[in-house]
Amino acid sequence: MAKMRYFLLSLSFMTVLPAVSLADTQNPGVLQSPGEIKFVIDGYEESVPKDVSDTWITQENIFSLSQNGRAEFENVSYCPVDSIFCDLTLTSEKRHNIVLVPQTSLNEKAIRSYLEDLARKVNRDPEDAKFKIENERVVAFSEAKNGMALDVEKSTAKISEAIQKNELNDSMELPFETKKPAIEHSDADKLGIKSLIGKGTSDFKGSSKNRIYNIKVATQRFNGTLIKPGEEFSFVKILGEVDEEHGYLPELVIKHNRTEPEFGGGVCQVSTTAFRAAIYSGLKITARRNHAYPVSYYNPQGMDATVYVPNPDLRFINNTPGHILIQTKIEGTKLEFDFYGTEDGRKVIVEGPRITERQPDGAMKTTFSQKVISKDGEELISDVFNSAYDSPHKYPHPGGPVLTEKPSNWSKKQWKEYQNMIKEMNDA
Repeated sequence: MAKMRYFLLSLSFMTVLPAVSLADTQNPGVLQSPGEIKFVIDGYEESVPKDVSDTWITQENIFSLSQNGRAEFENVSYCPVDSIFCDLTLTSEKRHNIVLVPQTSLNEKAIRSYLEDLARKVNRDPEDAKFKIENERVVAFSEAKNGMALDVEKSTAKISEAIQKNELNDSMELPFETKKPAIEHSDADKLGIKSLIGKGTSDFKGSSKNRIYNIKVATQRFNGTLIKPGEEFSFVKILGEVDEEHGYLPELVIKHNRTEPEFGGGVCQVSTTAFRAAIYSGLKITARRNHAYPVSYYNPQGMDATVYVPNPDLRFINNTPGHILIQTKIEGTKLEFDFYGTEDGRKVIVEGPRITERQPDGAMKTTFSQKVISKDGEELISDVFNSAYDSPHKYPHPGGPVLTEKPSNWSKKQWKEYQNMIKEMNDA
C-alpha cells in the first residue's frame, strides 16, 4: 500500500511539474502576439492595435523540471507545491532542476468579444429596390442593395488557427454572410402592381417653416415603399429615428400632456395621410390612436393618426392579393399618399367622420366606419373608429391663435409654460 501511495503521489506531482526542458520552452510553439493587424470585411477595413491583440494571448509562468538546466532557485529545498509531495517525489538531484517555464494559451473569449463589437459596426441589412409609377408602368428608382453579416464563429476559428500556426499576417479577410434583399429591381413585373387602389390626402396650410421641413423629410421615407401581401405595415419601423442626426428640425409635438418643441414635429401629418390612404384602400387597421386634442391640420376631425417612436404606432395589414406600392407627393400645402396594387373588385364604404359630441371648451368626440365588401359580396372588414379629443385649452395649442390672457382653468405653471413655448416657437 505504501508503494502504491508513493506511485500515485508521484504521478500527481508530475502532472503539476511536467518534464519539459528549457530548450523546449523556447521553441516556436510558444504563441506569439499578432501585434497590429488589419481585418478586411467586404471592403470595410479596420486596424486592430497591438494592445487589443495582446489580450488574445494569455501568458503565465508554471513550475517544471528541466532535464539539463540548473534550478532557478538558490534554495534547493524550495518546493513550489505541498512540501509532502516534494519530499515523496523529488530526489535531492531533481531539486536542482526546478525551473519557471512561460506557458501561453489562446484567449478565444477575448477574440470573440472583439469580433462581436466589430459585427455591430459592419453588419447591415439588405435594402429592397424601390419603385415608382412611370407612364403607367412600375419602374425601379432605387436599386436593391445586399446586406452583410460578419460570421463571428468562423472568424474566431480562422484567427485562432492563424495565431496557433504563427501565420497571422498584417492583413486578413474575415468570412461574412451576404444577405440578399427580398425585392430586386428585376421583380417589377412580378409584383402585381397594376392600378391605384386608394389614396389619402391632408392639408398642412398654416404650418411653420420647421414643420413643413419635417413633413417633407418624413414623407420621403415612405415614397417607393413596398408592402407584401399579408404583411403588416408599421409606420414607426419605416420612419426610423426622428432626431437632428436624421435630418429633422425642432417643432411642436404633443407629449406627456404638453405641447412642446421637439425634433420631428409635424411627422403626424404624414402618419395621418397614410392612415387615410389605408382606410380608403380597404386595408385592415391593426393599430391607430387619435391625437390628444383636435388639431386644425387634420381636418376633418376624426381621421387622424398620431405616432411617436416607438409608440404609439400606425399599423395595418395588406389584405390584397398583390404588393402595394406607396407613392407620395406634395403640391403646395397638400400632402398625398397613393397606394398602387392589385384591384380585386372589393368595395370600400367609409361613412363619416362626423362629430358626435362637442363641448364649449373645444373637447369633442367623433366617429367614422370602414366597411369592405369583396367582389363576391362577402364582408371582409366592418370597423368603427371612435375618437375622443380633450380640450385644446389644457395644452398650448399650436393650431390656434396665440393667447394673450391666462384661461381661467389654467394654473400659473401652465400659463408660464405656454408663454415660454410661444417664445421658443417665435425664436425658431
